[in-house]
Amino acid sequence: MISALSLSSPLFLAALPKVRGVISCRADLGSPSRNSVRVHGGRQLRRATIVNVIGRKSKTRETIVPDPDYRLPIVILGIAGAFAYADNLLAAAPVGLLGCLLLFQTTRVRFVFDDQALEVKVGDQLESSGENVFVGGKNRWKYSTFVNWELWWPQFPILVYFKETQTKPEGQIHFFPVIFNGRQLYDAMVERAGPSETSGPK
Repeated sequence: MISALSLSSPLFLAALPKVRGVISCRADLGSPSRNSVRVHGGRQLRRATIVNVIGRKSKTRETIVPDPDYRLPIVILGIAGAFAYADNLLAAAPVGLLGCLLLFQTTRVRFVFDDQALEVKVGDQLESSGENVFVGGKNRWKYSTFVNWELWWPQFPILVYFKETQTKPEGQIHFFPVIFNGRQLYDAMVERAGPSETSGPK
């Protein structure tokens, strides 16, 4: 006769292969009295509480925020200055405004690569940037929806492009000026969204 203690003893466990049939375990934490060990096609051996707890530690990737890079707005402002020096104010004005806008955005806009998605945030506190003014929806896209992405140009990155299917099933294209550290941006995109067809910044 098998005692209650023998169900959890090494001797009982060692003897399990000798029992004919297939053994099934049913655990009902709410009603321990209903827990049982049965042999299919045979009699019940003994009621017992059998709990199998497997501890799993999930791994979460760290959040990456590329550093701001002022080279692009400075170059654009330099071009505007060259136009102004050549008395071409008609060209200097819009180029200068673009340079000022990018300079301002460089101080506040950040690409935030968390464990699941890329999100555009603003300010030192990394607050949500709200709705996308061009295509609607949040400025947050899961890496799993990325179809393709590119960084132009590797030696001096100016634009980052990516296409995702989260905004619409047929795919939505996004362009952003690279006002972040190009090397950090490229490495984060490769790690989270997969490799690009172009090489990274030198």
